Amino acid sequence: MPLPSKPEVSTETIRPPLAPQVIAGEGLNVIEAAKRLAAYTAVDRHVKPEHTVIGVGSGSTVPYVVERILEQGQELNKNRVFIPTSFQSRELIVNNGLNLGDVDQYPTIDVDFDGADEVDNELNCIKGGGACHLREKVVAEAATTLILVADYRKNVSYLGTNFDPGVPIEVVPFAYAKVLKNLRAMGSPNATLRMAVRKAGPVVTDNGNFVIDAPFARKDMMDPFTLTHKIKMLTGVVEVGIFCHMAQAAYFGNADGSVTIKRNDGTTEEVASPSQQK
Repeated sequence: MPLPSKPEVSTETIRPPLAPQVIAGEGLNVIEAAKRLAAYTAVDRHVKPEHTVIGVGSGSTVPYVVERILEQGQELNKNRVFIPTSFQSRELIVNNGLNLGDVDQYPTIDVDFDGADEVDNELNCIKGGGACHLREKVVAEAATTLILVADYRKNVSYLGTNFDPGVPIEVVPFAYAKVLKNLRAMGSPNATLRMAVRKAGPVVTDNGNFVIDAPFARKDMMDPFTLTHKIKMLTGVVEVGIFCHMAQAAYFGNADGSVTIKRNDGTTEEVASPSQQK
């Protein structure tokens, strides 16, 4: 499919952010309401009429991103192409009637939205709890703007605070035993091969690889860039689920209906819920 032409600015009204009490009325629990608030706020601020190539990441927050983009209307979305990072995001795109593309067709992406397992104060993040981090990182690097969306549980000072499994590492299958040995020698004695839940054997990624989960000590996680480099240098490692110096902003939905925005320039903004603004 050829690159979409830049559409004219639509006069269609974009709906304002949904109030948390409305979300609660729809039966969403606190966590789901927080995810939706984060996603809606991020889309409202970062998906503009001139954006025609949009990355769709993976995770439980991303369906709300797509939901909000759909509310911008068919006139805008018919001129857009959406780039998935996983089977999940591909299905979201196709099932909602949006134009499906691939990063090899569109190596430059206007804006990419993705979830995260944790995000630190410098917007470094852990991704890969869903074993999609290779494709997520390719799409993120192709994007002019990467926006992370999550709930308040993912907002941490340093990586490894709440996400106990450790660093997700995609490896080629025939090298997993060697890489496990390497990781344990590097300071992750509890590194393990991720096993599937409903089948006998390991988790297999969309790329046909295995995933190792490697917990590291706080001193290592305080310097995620160096740790990523060391792991990436191990022969057999395909990609590491630490994303450093990539995101422009992270949006966290909070339990009280507010949204916390952390930016890569070190600033933080609190968007109050409607009840807090009164």
